[in-house]
Amino acid sequence: MKIGITCYPTYGGSGVIATELGKKLAHFGHEVHFISYALPYRLNEFTTNIYFHEVEVLKYPLFEYPPYSLSLATKMAEVIEFQKLDLLHVHYAIPHATSAFLASRIIQSDSFKIITTLHGTDITLVGSDPSFLPITKFSIEQSDGVTAVSNFLRDETIRAFDLQKSIEVIPNFVPLNLGRPHPLPELRNRYADSGETVITHISNFRPLKRITDIIEIVRKVLKKQAVKVLMVGDGPERYQAEDLCRKYNMCDKIFFLGKQESISDILSITDLFLLPSATESFGLAALEALAFGIPCITTNAGGLPEVNVNGETGFTFDVGDIDGMAEAIVQLCGDETLAKKMGENAADHAHRSFASDQIVPKYINYYQKILRG
Repeated sequence: MKIGITCYPTYGGSGVIATELGKKLAHFGHEVHFISYALPYRLNEFTTNIYFHEVEVLKYPLFEYPPYSLSLATKMAEVIEFQKLDLLHVHYAIPHATSAFLASRIIQSDSFKIITTLHGTDITLVGSDPSFLPITKFSIEQSDGVTAVSNFLRDETIRAFDLQKSIEVIPNFVPLNLGRPHPLPELRNRYADSGETVITHISNFRPLKRITDIIEIVRKVLKKQAVKVLMVGDGPERYQAEDLCRKYNMCDKIFFLGKQESISDILSITDLFLLPSATESFGLAALEALAFGIPCITTNAGGLPEVNVNGETGFTFDVGDIDGMAEAIVQLCGDETLAKKMGENAADHAHRSFASDQIVPKYINYYQKILRG
């Protein structure tokens, strides 16, 4: 097949999965064309069967905000027509599904199909806002096929938009290059002393990630266990979290590493993963940690229980249960046997239930189903 993929090229989970999906599809022999305003950050090496088409956005004084969605639709139409795409797979409903529909009207052809994958905040945050709800609903309904990354997100989408359209659940998957490598002693020694537990958090530091909860949790843990915390990512809540660290005099315990292109080295020295989000439609960061054999402490919000199995691969708690998450960390720090068992369960669960060789064929089968009509 000739497949177009549009995603946000930044550090969010939707872009990561879209890029890894494209790489796997190319590995299977399909021709993949990425269409976006920048090269997806995990598309950082040459891969046979993968092509990139950059969207150029017009900068004109009349436009206070550059009309990216219109430029994207134009580029989509161009690539569909001249590359003879069989289908266009867009990740994140707004504006990608809308632009894809407009592209189909530009070329006035039904010879290709549009598939939209919903990832979470495009539904729960952006799409459900009154200013976007009608166009989000319209764009989903105009797609030939729709997938969601979790049962939670499918059910939430149907509820929020009162949809009659069928939504296929195809979960996220463990990226191709993830497995637990040998830890790097020099890297671990840079951040942690002997006997200290390394806790990692990875996110885009938006309010729903509840970054300040992490500081409060660690403050309680430090009263009983020696830990160091690696905060990976960046975003609007970083300043508040750093300010709280300074207030509690914990700057020597919590390290803000900013955005990192490759997380493999960081996860290789991580003992526990912490994700206290207010909601997650899936929780890709937690899945990547599980794949490394790292027990996860997360909330039970949204799709997280579909990824992190409470009592087996880690622990889940109600949103805001700082005491519960702190006690779970203390328990795992002090019980090496339990931590090791949960780590083994985590890796087994991730690679058994979310292996790319298992999940990507589901997309291929879905593509073929939609192409058959």
